[in-house]
Amino acid sequence: MQRQLAKTHAHTVAEDFPKLVETVDCQPTIKDHPPLVSHRSERGNEAFEAQVVKAFASYRDTLQDDRRVLMDRYQLKDVALKVVGVGSVGTWCGVVLLMAGEADPLFLQVKEARASVLEPFGGKSVYANRGQRVVNGQRLMQSASDLFLGWTQTGDGRHFYVRQLRDMKIKPMVEIFSPSLLLQYAALCGWALARAHARSGDAATLSGYLGKSDSFDEALAWFALAYADQNERDHDALLAAVRQGRLEAVTEG
Repeated sequence: MQRQLAKTHAHTVAEDFPKLVETVDCQPTIKDHPPLVSHRSERGNEAFEAQVVKAFASYRDTLQDDRRVLMDRYQLKDVALKVVGVGSVGTWCGVVLLMAGEADPLFLQVKEARASVLEPFGGKSVYANRGQRVVNGQRLMQSASDLFLGWTQTGDGRHFYVRQLRDMKIKPMVEIFSPSLLLQYAALCGWALARAHARSGDAATLSGYLGKSDSFDEALAWFALAYADQNERDHDALLAAVRQGRLEAVTEG
């Protein structure tokens, strides 16, 4: 884990630059990698470009003052569409390339934010911009949020939040964990989740609700087992659809 942490800490955005960018008409441009990353047909349309610039200026205003100073050193160079993950299916997501110099790139990810699924039960958000709701939720729950976390919206009424595309992240290799290590990892995840709830909610009320018994713990464990079983059923259904020719599977090399 220490070696993995050191490797991640040493990684810089500049290392991703040659993989993600090419030069077109003497300008750095995000590489098309369909169907995952591509430019929309209106790329040369002045109205679309003006909308992107306006939305980016609005995003800048949501940053803290010291981070605005840093952001002002960068110039917007290119925008491309990016396919979202399964948790964001149906939403718009983009990648933004900014440059402060020939060897100083910055990649931002712009993700569409829609109304919270909790609104029918907890009421409408106090934030007019749905991206602002997401951003302030992350800032509440996390000890330290992304340096460039902010929000914006476009002229057509879409709301977005913005963060770094490839911030420093570590992916635990849970598939090779021993049972004891997996238990330790689960405990760390539990502490992180509990701390996030305590930061964003009423810690005393939450503690009183959970009580001193293990009823809540057991309920979570049973839910996790049921969810794992459902994942296996879903995956089996996906494989069956591929075998029957109803879906096409593409494997990246």
